[in-house]
Amino acid sequence: MGGCGGGVSGEIGQACMAGGRNAANPQLCSCIQGVANQSLSGADQRRAARLFSDPDEAQSTRVSDRAGDEAFWARYRAFANRAEAICR
Repeated sequence: MGGCGGGVSGEIGQACMAGGRNAANPQLCSCIQGVANQSLSGADQRRAARLFSDPDEAQSTRVSDRAGDEAFWARYRAFANRAEAICR
């Protein structure tokens, strides 16, 4: 599912690599980006990429009562669950 080669493309893939997590590697982050390409709009991908580097934004989005935030969080969780299942 992921890309070949050393570079990771896409906002989520790049955020994954830059996030400082020990498990992050080009193969995993490319796979996650591939799932994002299938699951999230470009705007949702940009917003989700910010969550990798800003846990406070992730938390405030998760607990928000705003309809737009709730809808985004549902899409994001569906993406995350799918990525976890596919990119192991």
